Amino acid sequence: MVKLKHFVSVEELSNEEILGLLSRAGEFINGAKPNIPDKQIFVSNLFFENSTRTHQSFMVAQRKLGLDMLPFDTSHSSVTKGETLYDTVLTLDAIGVNVCVIRHPEDRYYESLIHADTINCAIVNGGDGSGQHPSQCLLDLLTIQQEFGSFEGLKVAIVGDISHSRVARSNAQMLKRLGAQVFFSGPKEWFDDSFSEYGEHKTIDELLDIVDVMMLLRVQHERHGEDTTFSKEEYHNQYGLTVERAGKLKANAIIMHPAPVNRDVELADQLVEAPQARIVKQMTNGVYARMAILEAVLQGE
Repeated sequence: MVKLKHFVSVEELSNEEILGLLSRAGEFINGAKPNIPDKQIFVSNLFFENSTRTHQSFMVAQRKLGLDMLPFDTSHSSVTKGETLYDTVLTLDAIGVNVCVIRHPEDRYYESLIHADTINCAIVNGGDGSGQHPSQCLLDLLTIQQEFGSFEGLKVAIVGDISHSRVARSNAQMLKRLGAQVFFSGPKEWFDDSFSEYGEHKTIDELLDIVDVMMLLRVQHERHGEDTTFSKEEYHNQYGLTVERAGKLKANAIIMHPAPVNRDVELADQLVEAPQARIVKQMTNGVYARMAILEAVLQGE
């Protein structure tokens, strides 16, 4: 069984640990009982950015594991008085919280927390700025593994708002390490050269008939501000997966998206729940992947 002190980045996990978490998530899908310390366990979800899927998915996972959730609302906390993230977590740790699940707009916010001698609770990263989204990575890997059995030799396209996407970075790192060939697509100005070590950038039309996984990314308007130069229609026609383009995918290829989906932008509206789409399956898998993550950090406590 995988044991972790924290779960903050896929970079810090071995392939064996990742595959172990995937295996455990699969066991939870099949009805396995959790293996966690026999004591009262408190967990708090600190979401400093809006979230539906990740936040609620962690909450369902926590309930399935039988954990006690300590509600935390940033608008009703001392954060409004200027309290730092470090001091907030220091307080929660001091009153007995065992796990803090955190989403924060600052890249690598967790560094000061996991290296602090005064903080003992486990930190689970629910997304940091444009850095990492490791739990999304795990549920995406689980979804791909269910479909194809393994990752070796698969061709995966990650398409869209690459440079602002924590999902893109986490997935590209792990997919390459596990043997898949990764491609990127989307507006060239939204492609960060730091991604070049994981795969090359091509137009979406060059990728349609060769990839096994077409993974679309949300256009993150909140991170672009006024810099978005594409209209909804222009983006969809130039860079999105239209119905016409979807018809050129391989018969066994699957369509993925971390959601929320900007319908008729990254992905045609009628493709969100099409037979080749696995977007709803990703959401379902998120609960079991996060159960495996929480169990692992409680085992490593």
